Amino acid sequence: MATNPDSFNWRDYDRRLFAAVALIFPLTVLLGFARTYYLKLAFGTAPLPSTLVHVHGALMTTWVAFFIAQVWLIRSKNHRTHMKFGMLGIGLAVAMIIVGFLTAVAAAKNPSPSAPPGIPPLSFLAIPMFDMVMFAGLFGAAIYYRNRPAEHKRLMLLTVINFSAAAIARFPFDFVASAGPLFFFGVPALVTIILLALDTWKNGKLNTTFLIASIALIASYPIRMMLAGTGAWMAFAGWLTGWAA
Repeated sequence: MATNPDSFNWRDYDRRLFAAVALIFPLTVLLGFARTYYLKLAFGTAPLPSTLVHVHGALMTTWVAFFIAQVWLIRSKNHRTHMKFGMLGIGLAVAMIIVGFLTAVAAAKNPSPSAPPGIPPLSFLAIPMFDMVMFAGLFGAAIYYRNRPAEHKRLMLLTVINFSAAAIARFPFDFVASAGPLFFFGVPALVTIILLALDTWKNGKLNTTFLIASIALIASYPIRMMLAGTGAWMAFAGWLTGWAA
């Protein structure tokens, strides 16, 4: 049953939700990548293997800052600047996709000490490759719906969830390594389901775009894992790494 629209402030709910995400997202990234990137000097971990990895890390960090800035602009009701700034985000996203793709392929060809143990590098390549594919699809759809705030903001929310799995997988807790994909894919999937259900309940109707994008993101988790072990993927990954320097 739909809730009474007069009993809940939808705008305040969205603002609080995105403010919370703008806080939790960078903390998640920091916790996941502190040892191998942000605080690596303090932890004494191995140096980054290439300039490409430095560029990848810088671009991803810029994306986190970009998302926080966009949320702040909306909260401060500076919609015009938010839209103009969003155009810069397109260039940033394109750079992220290209560099992310190249970094993933290079890591599959020359595994670093931070690579997941026990997983063949060519098989694991499916995981970051799907991250880039899903990000391209979600962000591209968000730009397409940039003049429809209801769809745009939900798609942008999913881009954050899409990238969270990589950080969660690197949490410095033993149970994360023990649980494996069940945890670092399960948490983003569960969060997506909760947000979709909460969004539907609060608004009294299902946002079809949000539903389709959520299904695509959640479905990508088992698909990439099943694909990673196939001969077709191994042949494709071998072909990709054959072109890497």
